[in-house]
Amino acid sequence: MVAHVATVAFLGLEARGVEVQVQIASGLPAFVIVGLPDKAVAESRERVRAALAAIGLSLPPKRITVNLSPADLPKEGSHYDLPIALGLLGAMGAVDAETLAEYVVVGELGLDGRLTPSPGVLLAAIHASSRELGLICPAAQGPEAAWAGDVEVVAAPDLIALLNHLRGSFMLSPPAPGEAEPAAISADLIQVKGQETAKRALEIAAAGGHNLLMTGPPRAGKSLLAACLPGILPELSPSEALGIM
Repeated sequence: MVAHVATVAFLGLEARGVEVQVQIASGLPAFVIVGLPDKAVAESRERVRAALAAIGLSLPPKRITVNLSPADLPKEGSHYDLPIALGLLGAMGAVDAETLAEYVVVGELGLDGRLTPSPGVLLAAIHASSRELGLICPAAQGPEAAWAGDVEVVAAPDLIALLNHLRGSFMLSPPAPGEAEPAAISADLIQVKGQETAKRALEIAAAGGHNLLMTGPPRAGKSLLAACLPGILPELSPSEALGIM
């Protein structure tokens, strides 16, 4: 049996889809990862083995092959730990394969089975949303992933909690989007004396989302007016904030 789990590879600010294929076959016991893995991905074998042992499971004494497809795309980072572990559990029959097919999975595993943060969760969530899939990630990064908008986020603190959620025995609460700290406003429009026409132009531009072109002699107040504009702009929606990221 071959289990399939979706994850991503990060190329700059782009998340590229990767399929983790796990096969358990007869033969001499071995655990092989192929598909251009870097050192961190190759070391996933020991982290996955220890994490499964921590929850009372052991790898079968068979030949385990993990293929990261597409095979010609370099794979870097520790976020492949969790998809490899879930692929193994799917191949062993401990997790329903159809349930795994509904999610993109990212996350690093601790030796005790904890899910620890790894970079790029927001990019993975945006990728999952574009494919109309959910996202499985560490609990510490759930609020960050929730910023992607209309995507189901399963944020688990450890492997046991995640397995219970996937089996339906204990449901994890969906995380709320994290709150960003408000930016410091360096200037306020009330500081501008006179310049009624210019202030009216700022208000119209802020209300209607228009562009502004400021011209005038030096020390006419252009820089102060420009610094006042953020203070009267409406709050960004999550989609707008991601668009200017």
